[in-house]
Amino acid sequence: MHANAKLTPLTRAQMALAHHQLSLSLRTTATAYGVCERTVRRWLARAKAQNFPLRLDDRSSTPHRQSRKISSQLEAQILVLRRQRRSYAQIMMVLPVSKATLSRVLRRAHLNRLSSLEPPKPPVIRYERDHPGELLHLDIKKLGRFARPGVRATGDRTVRNPGAGVESLHVAIDDHSRLAFACLLPDEKVPSVLIALDQAVRFYHAHGIKIQRLLTDRGSTYRSRLFAASCHELGLKHSFTKPYRPQTNGKAERFIQTITREWAYARPYKSSNHRATFLPHYLHDYNFHRPHSALNSLPPSSRLPKTADNVSRYNS
Repeated sequence: MHANAKLTPLTRAQMALAHHQLSLSLRTTATAYGVCERTVRRWLARAKAQNFPLRLDDRSSTPHRQSRKISSQLEAQILVLRRQRRSYAQIMMVLPVSKATLSRVLRRAHLNRLSSLEPPKPPVIRYERDHPGELLHLDIKKLGRFARPGVRATGDRTVRNPGAGVESLHVAIDDHSRLAFACLLPDEKVPSVLIALDQAVRFYHAHGIKIQRLLTDRGSTYRSRLFAASCHELGLKHSFTKPYRPQTNGKAERFIQTITREWAYARPYKSSNHRATFLPHYLHDYNFHRPHSALNSLPPSSRLPKTADNVSRYNS
């Protein structure tokens, strides 16, 4: 039905019923509903044939007889072969069908993509702690160091930074408020991880948040005795993600994706040191100004304790 249609399925039925019960002329009914007499005659005939239903929907445009439609037996054979993960070419070698016919049959059965044969994925379990500080997600992202702009900035693959090495971006994000922290350190070894943890705890404490529990992956640094001792000293409980399930730490993974896109690779930097100078500015914008989709388009600061310090940061 097009946008300017004068008759809806409900109005068609009402028009036919009114014409029949009031014994109106075709011209009177057509004038009253703003259509031609031929339209009134057509819908009246259909209404009589269906014993005046409450709605008169459009008929299917499919022909009553389709002389070239494949048989149900051949269609069943196609579906059996497809469920055996046969490709289009393999099915056409076995059965006398064209690629167009094969495509139509598989589309009707929603088997045109082999991914449709995969077992359904388990439902995504989303969770959020009730208060800031109940759970802090930690993760690490390696970033390449460079002394001059590379291929991402120039598009020239001949521009290299041999021997520049990598540096590690240590990130933390609060489960409830999404308040984020990040720092750049030379590596992801135990001493660097301990420094990042201490800085993160101090950062959240400065915003009125006391961290209670950590969630990390099963990296060797996070499983080290020194990290466990540091957590015990800070009064933190430490939990690990399930093996081969990075989705458990999805908030940290998603923040890494965001910060690399909006900060690390957002603009051409002169060097990795120049890039590092923009990190504090980005974190302030992320925490106090950038709208967050999981927070009804409000920044993470909207869920912070309303202290004078937080309010001043929010308005800066």
